[in-house]
Amino acid sequence: MSDNAQKALEIYQTQIGNSDGTGEWMTVEQERINAFADATLDHQFIHIDPVKSAELSPYKVTIAHGFLTLSLVVHLGGSVPAANAAAFEGMVMGVNYGLDKVRFPSPVPVNSKIRAERTLLEVEMKAPNTLQLKQRITIQIDGQEKPACVAEMLLRQIYA
Repeated sequence: MSDNAQKALEIYQTQIGNSDGTGEWMTVEQERINAFADATLDHQFIHIDPVKSAELSPYKVTIAHGFLTLSLVVHLGGSVPAANAAAFEGMVMGVNYGLDKVRFPSPVPVNSKIRAERTLLEVEMKAPNTLQLKQRITIQIDGQEKPACVAEMLLRQIYA
């Protein structure tokens, strides 16, 4: 077993259930929503047409795609400070392993600010040099009580 992986496992085990805090705010602008619509071929009016959205949508403005919000989880989560940077010593790389559960409780209106809050749910050794972390990432919307997205993300960390 990698000494670095074992040390990281011990550190992470003390953090289970505790929030690492929140990251930096990011504004979701119409240009980003339009680019995502083009990339995914999802041009539903509630995302790209401000006039029609004002008239027909219950939100009265365009909203970000749920999957756009989800795609920002890695970026937003990256700005959350590590609870203990020593857990990264000797780490060669991190790999997105997937998601266990994703929900979109609230839409993200255009020009909203969003940020991530991260909580470690589980950690386990998958190989002598590999840890798997399950983290709950909650994407908050500035000024709103309900989050935009709550995802259980699986990450693999490989150590030297």
